[in-house]
Amino acid sequence: MLTGVIPDECEGIRLDNALVKLFPDYSRARLQKWIKNGDVSVNGKHLRPKDVVDGGEDIQLEAQLEDEVSLEPEEMDLDIVFEDDELIVINKPAGLIVHPGAGNPSGTMANALLHHIPEIRSVPRVGIVHRLDKDTTGLLVVAKDLKTHTHLIEQLQERTVSRKYIALVYGEMIAGGTVDEPIGRHSVDRKRMTVKPSMGRPAITHYRIRKKYNGFTLLDVKLETGRTHQIRVHMSHIKYPIIGDLVYGRKMNAGKNSVLQLLTNFPRQALHAAELSFIHPKKQSEVTFSAPLPADFQELVDTLESNLNES
Repeated sequence: MLTGVIPDECEGIRLDNALVKLFPDYSRARLQKWIKNGDVSVNGKHLRPKDVVDGGEDIQLEAQLEDEVSLEPEEMDLDIVFEDDELIVINKPAGLIVHPGAGNPSGTMANALLHHIPEIRSVPRVGIVHRLDKDTTGLLVVAKDLKTHTHLIEQLQERTVSRKYIALVYGEMIAGGTVDEPIGRHSVDRKRMTVKPSMGRPAITHYRIRKKYNGFTLLDVKLETGRTHQIRVHMSHIKYPIIGDLVYGRKMNAGKNSVLQLLTNFPRQALHAAELSFIHPKKQSEVTFSAPLPADFQELVDTLESNLNES
């Protein structure tokens, strides 16, 4: 059981908002759920989340952290870049789905996390605070406990988490730039996202040129927001689709050109989450992690480099 007194400066605000200030380790959504379940008493009474407080009320919170998922743990290898008592940073390979969905009830990173850290079952979404697409490789951070999960979610919402990617796109860019275009669900194909100027959610992607090749550009990309498929949608929107992305890109006719054949036959989007920075919830200092390009992506780059040197 947790106890506390609502600060006087909370006078006139909603109960759920006051509890966020009193118990900052828990999210507002979780606190609202406990209030509605009758797990929170205010001066011995049960109130609604929207009820206004005066300040100075005695609070008793009696709630158990229930299991958040019904997934089964599965033993599989995880490429662990860093791990401590609070969190774990994983370098995700291509082909690994982060969290189960329709048609994919098992064999995901979430299942592997449950095997590696059984107690993570009580953390929302088994600690996963952000995702990568199935065929995008690179770094993900996972919270081991509720306090860390809340802290990392807040950092994402405040845009203080730095996520840097490497992408290989069709076309030779002249200069870097920023795409500031809202993204929303496609009106016809619900599996796709699209730029929706009047109805989408804000989405900002920064990019700069890492290297130009004959007809292609290797980019450093930084996310300011984190919408579904954001980089893929934004790069396609500005007419520089990512190599291998047949959902938002295009299929090229390679002919007999061996370089183009390699690029055209690349079986996934050439997109890699190469660097991840955030404030460590316990250390309260910034930590940065990096992951090299996976072998298949590196082969693309090496081939383009060789072709550039020969021409």
